[in-house]
Amino acid sequence: MKGASSGARYSMIVPTELLLAALCLWAAWYHTPAGALVRTAGAWFFKTRSTARPLLSYYGAGVYQPRTAPPPLLAAPVPPTQALGYGAWAVFSEENRQGESPAAMSAQIKLLSSRLAGSDAAAMLALFCGEESARFALGQAGAEARLDELARELPPRSADCVAQASQALMQAGAYALAWPLPESVRITSPFGIREHPVFGVRRLHAGVDLGTPVGTPVRAVAAGVVRRASSDGVNGSIVVLDHGRGVVTLYCHNDELLVHDGQRVQRGQIISHSGNTGRSTGPHLHYQLDLAGEAVDPLRYRAGHPKTAAAAASD
Repeated sequence: MKGASSGARYSMIVPTELLLAALCLWAAWYHTPAGALVRTAGAWFFKTRSTARPLLSYYGAGVYQPRTAPPPLLAAPVPPTQALGYGAWAVFSEENRQGESPAAMSAQIKLLSSRLAGSDAAAMLALFCGEESARFALGQAGAEARLDELARELPPRSADCVAQASQALMQAGAYALAWPLPESVRITSPFGIREHPVFGVRRLHAGVDLGTPVGTPVRAVAAGVVRRASSDGVNGSIVVLDHGRGVVTLYCHNDELLVHDGQRVQRGQIISHSGNTGRSTGPHLHYQLDLAGEAVDPLRYRAGHPKTAAAAASD
């Protein structure tokens, strides 16, 4: 009888373990980044569609992705207090704006922020994902939580609206930027495809060149952390500032650097003196704006900007 009882228990345990093992495999396949990566690779190989992308976006906490289209052109300069509203306005499609202006969106975000512990990240999350979701995430992650920390408290189905919120915060950061040199300094080479002044081939010019004498003070366009302050044969003496939320600015061909790696800088702080170092045809500053690692035209985020010179120094 004892042997028969053990056999019965064994026969019950084996199916249960098999069921649990299958459940674990299913969870790994559909609810982990590793499984999502495998499914994405399989979909690419077999030319099929995959539902893994939202899951990967969720585990990346709605990482700041580059826009597929440039933001709308500005009709007037952006007031600093309305940068968040302009960021949301740039991400919303025309039909979803419902006729609201950036100023109206700014007021809405300010109201949401006041109801959500003063958190701009939670307010933007509420605008795109709903206030209830933002309030829950805030309660779990805390009032000081960044958007990525808030996003991790939401289910994977929130990936799309989280991505929109992150886009809006990144765009807002770009709209809030100042300018590295006085407005009187002219642009000697704009952003875009052009014939390279040294190599003579057509390629993307990833920033704007500002013609200015050697030694001109260059200022940080926003508060941030110095990610690089060094020199190379192409960029010359370069400063790279990380402003957070996917916004990075670069300042190339300087004569002298006044900051060091890891240093925190404030908006308007002098970070270098312009020069003619690296691969350059004359004294100027190459100023570049990267959003989520992709170079964009910084003039898209300014209604009024320096005039373009007929022909002058470039890189």
